[in-house]
Amino acid sequence: MAITVLQQNLLSRLEANYTHGLRSAEAAQRRNGDGPGNGGINNVRPPINCPKWVCCLLPCINHVPSMKQFRCVQPDDAEVLRDGKWIRYDCASLVVGDIIRVMEGDVVPADCTVISLGMDHVDATTIVNEDSAAASSGGNESNEDYLEMTVDSHLITGEAKPRHVCNRPSGLVSATSLYYGSRVLEGACIAVVTGTGNRVVLAKLIREGRWPPGTDLSEEVEEINRMENEDVEAGIALTTMS
Repeated sequence: MAITVLQQNLLSRLEANYTHGLRSAEAAQRRNGDGPGNGGINNVRPPINCPKWVCCLLPCINHVPSMKQFRCVQPDDAEVLRDGKWIRYDCASLVVGDIIRVMEGDVVPADCTVISLGMDHVDATTIVNEDSAAASSGGNESNEDYLEMTVDSHLITGEAKPRHVCNRPSGLVSATSLYYGSRVLEGACIAVVTGTGNRVVLAKLIREGRWPPGTDLSEEVEEINRMENEDVEAGIALTTMS
């Protein structure tokens, strides 16, 4: 199996290394704001953001529906590829460009994009155009090396059905977005972190007063992400030309 041109372009834009991950020193620099992403700690402020002493005096705050739901979408830790090794790490330490692995039962620890399905790396040296690969496969389904993954994002975006990701007959996987706080129901994947902290979708929806979601916001969220990616790519192109 290989990766697509779109996935390779994303890895390049985020200065991410799919097979070895970031070096610890690189991750520390990015956390301090030097490099892709916004830096800072990968934490999301709750819908009712008050000092701990206030919450202790007013424990009823923790029983507000939005706060109860917020606790349900908090990840504990993350499996991240650092210095060429998979390690369990505090999810607050994740940065944009980190390579992570999520599996059944995990809460997605950051906004990220799927690069490959399963627990193992695929051949990242082979880069394929998704459209041409689909055409060459002729639509012939094969059970060989078939992998799939199901992720529930309804507590984040309000989408009614879980996201189902599978590899195509060509073996390629679409660059599917997963959001901080979503839960993996089955399967596993290797993904690249695209947003942390106050830049994740959950944090944006909380700031806008639209979380917990009353309706399905998934299409709107996808469109916003697409436009932001286009703006970033346009900025990179202008910088390169200058």
